[in-house]
Amino acid sequence: MAKILYVYLNRQLTGILTESDTGSLSFKYTENANPISVSMPYRENEYLDKETKAFFSALLPDSIVRRRLAKYLGISGKNSFALLEAVGGECAGALALYPRKRKDTDKIQEKDILLLDDKKLENILDLLKYRPLMAGEKGLRMSLAGAQDKIALGVINSQLALFTGDIPTTHILKPSMEDYPDSVFNEVFCMQLAASLDIEVPKTEIRYLKGKSYYLIERYDRKIGQVFKSKEALLEGFLAKVSPEPICRLHQEDFCQALSIIPEHKYESEGGPSAKLCSSLLDKYSSKPAADRIAFIRLLIFNFLIGNADAHAKNYSLLYKNAIPELAPAYDLLSTAVYPDLSHKLAMSIGGEFNPEKIKIEHWLNLIPDTASAQRLLIKEIKKTSKNCMNKALALRQKFKDEGNFSKVIDDICRVIEKRVGMISGF
Repeated sequence: MAKILYVYLNRQLTGILTESDTGSLSFKYTENANPISVSMPYRENEYLDKETKAFFSALLPDSIVRRRLAKYLGISGKNSFALLEAVGGECAGALALYPRKRKDTDKIQEKDILLLDDKKLENILDLLKYRPLMAGEKGLRMSLAGAQDKIALGVINSQLALFTGDIPTTHILKPSMEDYPDSVFNEVFCMQLAASLDIEVPKTEIRYLKGKSYYLIERYDRKIGQVFKSKEALLEGFLAKVSPEPICRLHQEDFCQALSIIPEHKYESEGGPSAKLCSSLLDKYSSKPAADRIAFIRLLIFNFLIGNADAHAKNYSLLYKNAIPELAPAYDLLSTAVYPDLSHKLAMSIGGEFNPEKIKIEHWLNLIPDTASAQRLLIKEIKKTSKNCMNKALALRQKFKDEGNFSKVIDDICRVIEKRVGMISGF
């Protein structure tokens, strides 16, 4: 017997996700619904397994985390439908999937907001080690893509809060990765370094719990109407049924979803998108294609400079602030080059070259139109960004020291940047 999930976009029913008796997926829009992807524009006929699976499976965690999640829930790791049925209530973007239709009587209640003291937060972080995304917790159905343990939370008057029911979360918490020392400092440093170079990123901060660091990032796919001083004020905001609501979801889709490429093929060498294909995507669908194309190239340069070899197509997204999307703020910026056991092979090549040690100016020039003016501008941008990156990195390193947030990994990142800037200086 076929199974169904009701798919909501910004609290409006937008379509039905169906799993057939044979396990294939299909998706059909409700009449005149807003589309969920540029790869799946509105149409009356249903979308079949290939397009449907490419989009919806990308809402789930990747690789190891997905397998651990499936194992805990007693579900096959390949069964995207069953996993979404279990955890698809709070996803990236504005989508939420339910096994039944929402009712007008489904109201947010006080019990849906749990303020977290240090003890409760410590328990949650311990649970994440064997229960990804707090799966199975009553009222909690969240799904976050990526291959790292994390949890989505809210913040009320600077205090973390667990939101259950249908309250949109506002922040993502990432604990330090056990296999990669000081990953919290690594990612926050890289994110804040990007911000210093005028690359759009969400707000980030390092927090501590009993001497252990964790990373808190504000969700760019949420619009927060005001800073709430208490859970009572937040609850009142939802119950008042004002428009817009106190916390609104903004839709997004990663580049693999937008190109109808399954998450397992996110790496270019395994059939995933190239930088040129990503640029073409922005040309075709962005509300500001020229600006976003430049911003994307600058992100490629920045990831090269910090030694982020894992910047694959799922780490770039389209954000729907309006009906027409734009390039989303940068996220998951991490120097992988500082960890010797991680591959240095680039997830997305620079002009066809995957080895960062072998990248030359001609590889960068392969990313742009073959005109003298375009080439001059790109070379100028590469040199300017690399020089500024080194200077800003040294200044930011001192700031981290002054604030007591220093880690040896920051020195390692600065050495990677210095080496990569030296490679570029000969262009």
